[in-house]
Amino acid sequence: MSSNTTPEYPATPTYGQPYAPAPIRGAASPEDLTLPLYGATFPQAIKRYLRKYATFTGRASRSEYWWATLFVFLVALIPNILFITGVVIGSVSAAAQREPVVFDGITSSKTYYTQPGILEIPGAAPLILTGLVLLGLIWLATIVPNLAIAWRRLHDANFPGPFYFLSLIPSVGGLILFVLFLLPSKPEGQRFDLAR
Repeated sequence: MSSNTTPEYPATPTYGQPYAPAPIRGAASPEDLTLPLYGATFPQAIKRYLRKYATFTGRASRSEYWWATLFVFLVALIPNILFITGVVIGSVSAAAQREPVVFDGITSSKTYYTQPGILEIPGAAPLILTGLVLLGLIWLATIVPNLAIAWRRLHDANFPGPFYFLSLIPSVGGLILFVLFLLPSKPEGQRFDLAR
């Protein structure tokens, strides 16, 4: 016989009885940065993302991670649009300025085509360069917090943070990490919390 206090939901599973997993400790308020905030809203998640800029210890809930990922995507959207617009304008304009060059040889003549590079197009170069500079600055500003929140999200799913380096495996690494980020929180992940 088990020493369970509530027979409806025993602490340890026994054959034929329902099992209730151990509760997962989370932050009681958004201001508590020591525990993950389950069900965080967009503003709460962004505030926690920025305040825990380089914190690799502890855990981050799924909502914290995915809201922060959306935030970085939205911040990088305008520079990406600038860059892509510049590339399209440059490519179309360069193709329109294609000129034939005929080389006459002794036995035959060949026609080759030349065109300017996309950075030589006056309207495209500023858009491309502005987009690239802004994307570079955004990448530099977010590389540490992105790595930190990914590390903490892995902790919440009960995986060690260095599993992040699975993303370096060509072709499948990013997919493996994506699946790990989608996994639910596990009570065992509390081992990564700081001792109080």
